[in-house]
Formats: sequence, C-alpha cells, structure tokens
Amino acid sequence: METQDVLAALAAIAQESRLAVFRLLVQVGPDGLAASKIGEQLDIAPSSLSFHLKELSHAKLVVGRQEGRFVIYSANFDTMNGLVSFLTENCCAGQSCSPAVAPCVPAGCGPAQSLTPQ
Repeated sequence: METQDVLAALAAIAQESRLAVFRLLVQVGPDGLAASKIGEQLDIAPSSLSFHLKELSHAKLVVGRQEGRFVIYSANFDTMNGLVSFLTENCCAGQSCSPAVAPCVPAGCGPAQSLTPQ
C-alpha cells in the first residue's frame, strides 16, 4: 500500500462517525448494508451519512453497489488488510511477529481478530 493511500485511509477513519460506519461495515461482512440501515443503526442523519460514506469511499475503505433502489455499502477488506499490513510490516525491531493479526478474508470473516499476539 502506498503512503498516500495509507494517509487517506487514516484521515478518513480519524473521525468518530466515519470510524463507527467503517467498524459496522466490517462487522456485517461482505454482504454490507443499505445506507438507510447504516444511518438507522448509528443514528446519523442521511445528509451527514452521505458525506461520511463519500469520504470513506474516496479513501477506498468502503465500496457501494446498486441493488434496485438501494445503494449497499460494504467494507473494502483488501484496503483494510493493506492498511494493517502497512502499519505492522516493520514491527518488533525487524523480527517476525506474524501473525499478530490474520488478514480478514470476506468469505471467512468471523469474530474480530485480536490485535495482540496470544
């Protein structure tokens, strides 16, 4: 992942509502949620949610797809995994500390992974 992409992703989730949206979409997995459902679950007004989804999309953290009258948003797991990988690639004084976090594969997404080794 390029440094500019990392900076864009970190800037996008450095805001409370956007972080909440992103975390919700990670939790629901690749099926995603309609924008209206995201707004209902997080109590975010439609106009504000639209702005936040645009910012997350611009940072490639979420993707939207049209399903009938609805736009369904889901987390971009490739970007999420790339971000985590970028942040941890030089950890542990150059010693391998893998797998501190196993990459999340959408088809196999289960409970949240721990960020610390067991």
